[in-house]
Amino acid sequence: KQWYQRRVAITAGGAFFQEGAAIEREQQAGILKYDEELGGTARHLSFLCGVINRAKIPVFERVLWRASRGKALLRHMEITEPLKDPATEEEIPKSTFIVYFQGEQLKIRVKKICEGLGATTYPCKEAYSERKQTEMEVDKRITELIDILKETHNHRYRMLDTVVQNINSWIIQVKKVKAIYYTMNKFKKTDTGLLMAEGWVPMSQLNDVDIALKRGTTSAGSATQAILNTVTTRRTPPTYHKSNKLTKGFQAMIDAYGVATYQEINPAIFTIITFPFLFGVMFGDLGHGFIMFLAGLYLVLKESTFIKKLKSFDEISAMMFHGRYIIMLNGLFAMYAGLLYNDIFAKSLNIFGSSWYPDISEPINKGIQYGLDPKEYGPLPSHNFSGHPYPFGIDPVWNLAENKLTFINSYKMKLAVILGLIQMTFGVVISYFNYRFKGSTLDVYCTFIPQMIFLQCIVGYLAFMIFFKWFTVNTHTAQPSILLCLISMFLKFGAPLGEDNELYANQHIVQSALAVMALICVPWMMLAKPFIERMYPRVRQASYTQFDNESEDGGESDDHEEHSMTDIMVHQAIETIEFTLGCISNTASYLRLWALSLAHAELSEVLWDMVMRMPFSMGLPVPGKAVMTIFVFAIWAPLTVVILIVMEGLSAFLHALRLHWVEFQNKFYKGEGVAFLPFSFERILNGDVDD
Repeated sequence: KQWYQRRVAITAGGAFFQEGAAIEREQQAGILKYDEELGGTARHLSFLCGVINRAKIPVFERVLWRASRGKALLRHMEITEPLKDPATEEEIPKSTFIVYFQGEQLKIRVKKICEGLGATTYPCKEAYSERKQTEMEVDKRITELIDILKETHNHRYRMLDTVVQNINSWIIQVKKVKAIYYTMNKFKKTDTGLLMAEGWVPMSQLNDVDIALKRGTTSAGSATQAILNTVTTRRTPPTYHKSNKLTKGFQAMIDAYGVATYQEINPAIFTIITFPFLFGVMFGDLGHGFIMFLAGLYLVLKESTFIKKLKSFDEISAMMFHGRYIIMLNGLFAMYAGLLYNDIFAKSLNIFGSSWYPDISEPINKGIQYGLDPKEYGPLPSHNFSGHPYPFGIDPVWNLAENKLTFINSYKMKLAVILGLIQMTFGVVISYFNYRFKGSTLDVYCTFIPQMIFLQCIVGYLAFMIFFKWFTVNTHTAQPSILLCLISMFLKFGAPLGEDNELYANQHIVQSALAVMALICVPWMMLAKPFIERMYPRVRQASYTQFDNESEDGGESDDHEEHSMTDIMVHQAIETIEFTLGCISNTASYLRLWALSLAHAELSEVLWDMVMRMPFSMGLPVPGKAVMTIFVFAIWAPLTVVILIVMEGLSAFLHALRLHWVEFQNKFYKGEGVAFLPFSFERILNGDVDD
């Protein structure tokens, strides 16, 4: 690049000389200029050529004019071809210049100005023949450099072509050696010259580690055998959950919320079933679930092929592949819920034969509606109801009923409350086993028992009224609202509800007793534990003592954080308020099971009515309807996959995840542990470990 700039400067200098023909003629004729002020002393006209940044030309011209007091002449010309900065590889517009001046002092000033403004000067001969000779030499040098660069590039390409065959193995070796030295730097040298280190090992793999150490000692030919001892420490061990291809995805969802504290019950065990089940409740459709199941099954069956290409996947594709078993189970449970709802692409299946049939005594005409009355039932067709419910799921006749939405809403809403109560109760029960395992009897009596009583007195009683109304209440008369009964439990405390608002006799007495029990549980949860710890310091110490981490110098700390009575009271009050208000809000949150299921069913029905029903309502002949149906199906199928399966599936997935993280896990799961990350070449080579 420097040689190219030099050639441009020489060429431009020749152009300047040709343009200033008068100066050339005076130089060729040997005419000398005399400075009359200096007594007629002859002074030769000198010049300087170079290249400068085009943006600095105005500054260069002004500085040159002032420094020479107008006795230096600057001529410049733009370089049309772009030049790149060797350091930054950025294109910089430049110009060539030539400065005419007289005297050595002015020459020194001009050179300093050029250096200060970053200009590059090049020697340029006065005579045309000499400039031409220099230009030819520069061209020759440029040609040689181009040949050298080409040969260097080809040689480098041949070397890289040879190296690329071994580069992957070299990278693996470098990463392994780097990881080994990084780990070995954590060892401590004893007085006897041996290396000693401490670490965590799962109890089930302790013998495997011992065997591996002995095998490594033998392979290295060492005379000193490696010794593996177990030590006692007060530090909290990391959490290790052994997982496989099926459980890995569910465990990742739990770890995203928080890694389980050491020896805390792992929610991933239950999530394997409860998560797909709640997803299916919100996504219940036999057809959509079957498509999702096939997609997950395809990823499972082709997993060996996709694993080889996993590194080329983008983040979303890799995430879907890692969750292939979740997708498959979600589709399977969605099929099960679709059978319960008797819903397949917004249509019903009459598998077992409907239990309802109208009494038709006249020919059926289009637009005629028939009512179904359950008051009388029997085996004859003269009755509307056979007396036996549909064997499995919802009777297909409800798909044709005008009050279909009213019935389905009531059914799914009550089902959501019941499922929410079951999962929340299960979460509280799990907390009992956590307390028992830790030996915290105080938490059992002051946290678990009042929480269970409070939950069952309110939400459990709500579920009881749902079942009671289903099984015992006469459906032929107007029935009291369950929601109003629950509200009157507190607003009309102890007052009779009236015959029209009672589900059973003496209901107000039972509700008043349950309300009193629920209110008693609030101070029980808030005050009992702090006051017992205040009266019995040993209980307090056992309750708040935590495992301590080792100090930086390797020693163990025996200091425990002191908790004042105020801190304990504030902490317990927050826990109590969170649970009591959470029982109501979490129950309402489970209504998302009904809301998303309703939205999915209605979107499916709207898409069917607006797209797939068009060929049958256009009055076309049978062949025209067949062709139109094929065309319409090509539109309906992609919309079904994109909107009802992908988008609705993602929505149901996120809502099911929220129900597990917030409504279920907050009853028992702390998630304050540290994951066990053993030394593994596989994790290092996959990039799971930071450099």
